[in-house]
Amino acid sequence: MTRKILCATDGTDHSAMAIIQAAELAAAGKAALTICTVNVVHGGGRGPMINHWSDAEVETILKDAVALAAKHGTAAAETVTIRSREAAGGVVGYAETNGFDHIVMGTGDKRGMSRLILGSVAGEVAGRAHCTVTVAR
Repeated sequence: MTRKILCATDGTDHSAMAIIQAAELAAAGKAALTICTVNVVHGGGRGPMINHWSDAEVETILKDAVALAAKHGTAAAETVTIRSREAAGGVVGYAETNGFDHIVMGTGDKRGMSRLILGSVAGEVAGRAHCTVTVAR
């Protein structure tokens, strides 16, 4: 039985599908829902570390995600911002460290040759996660 769901979002239409799916799963199973975004960190070394999004952008992404989750049955979603050098590792590490038993993510509609290329964030999470992963389209 699923008790804790982690849903990753980046503010795109693809991740909106994941939020809807996660909210409906959480509502149906009375599971806790946490919505996260991974603010990928660039740079470092000799230069400054720079986040991919500003704090205001992250706040907007998460606020919109919580509102969408509420429309689909989960009004009490928590939010978290993960800072990591790569998105998949950030999601998987956070889920494992914090005892999540289900991860929900969105993915783009890849066609033709691009379908054959492994390496999308959702694909990496599915391959590395310790728990069930749902990829919503």
